[in-house]
Amino acid sequence: MSDPVLALDLGGTKIRAALVTGAGVDDGARPDDRARVSSTPGVERVATVATPATEGAAAILDAALELAEQVRGGAAIRAVGVSSAGVIDTARGTVTHATDALTGWAGAEIAPALLDRFVVPVSVLNDVHAHGIGEARFGVGRGRASLLLVAVGTGIGGCQVLDGSPVLGSRGAAGHIGHLAVPDAEGVPCPCGRTGHLEGLASGPGIVRLARRLGADPAPVDGHALARASREGDRAAREAYRIAGVATGRTIGGLLNVLDAEVVALTGGVSEAESPWRDAVSEGIAHDVMEVVEDTPVLAARAGNHAALLGAAARAEDALRGADRGPRTGPCPS
Repeated sequence: MSDPVLALDLGGTKIRAALVTGAGVDDGARPDDRARVSSTPGVERVATVATPATEGAAAILDAALELAEQVRGGAAIRAVGVSSAGVIDTARGTVTHATDALTGWAGAEIAPALLDRFVVPVSVLNDVHAHGIGEARFGVGRGRASLLLVAVGTGIGGCQVLDGSPVLGSRGAAGHIGHLAVPDAEGVPCPCGRTGHLEGLASGPGIVRLARRLGADPAPVDGHALARASREGDRAAREAYRIAGVATGRTIGGLLNVLDAEVVALTGGVSEAESPWRDAVSEGIAHDVMEVVEDTPVLAARAGNHAALLGAAARAEDALRGADRGPRTGPCPS
């Protein structure tokens, strides 16, 4: 068995690392032969540390390097694959744009830092793009030509995957579906600084704020409190989930009209909460989707907690084997 890939997932609240084997395209397979990927990738030595999100890029990279060294131990590795928050220049392995969730993260030079430490090839891509690869190859997209991943949690992101490769866009920014305009978000502030976008209304924090505006009692302080209120029958909490779900579903319906994906995978904390959200998403999709694509399966993601690590490792494996065709530039859901 070949040496593993050291996989890292750099997020706004935590950094995860693991050693991953067998996540790439099988030897001899064409890059677009989606049926010939490893069916049982190995994930070992998984470790997590809190992200020093407010301490700047240097502190975040130091924490990532320390965790990576811990996970690696004395093992030989063949490459490093990184999933990171922010818009990523995949050619250079650097962050070009990032939100305030990670202080000073824009401009971070991820690949150079890891290359200097481990002296093996380094591959870096956006975290939702990595999650998309993981889900396409090892989740509901396995054996399918295309997948649209929709991640609804603290933010809202997406990724279109074609034949196992993510659509990155010409600037690495493809998939920001949370910044599409939706009618119910008119006047609602979005974290990007504008108003009227899906993320401001229908992300986890957006739904909490919506429930407060609708008069949830007691006012929920976070998503866990909101989900609990919904389970206990609070009408405002349930209505907030319904409004957000319909808006999310209408966005997905519109994207299906444009992308004609073979399957949609839903992931993220909001999608997992016990609430009216899932039925409302179906209602929203039905409102906007064209008849020709109305039967597209919309499923819960199945690749599990390691999806982004698997995707990052798979990207690194493909690059090593020459199976990585580089960034796709379109079409993209953004």
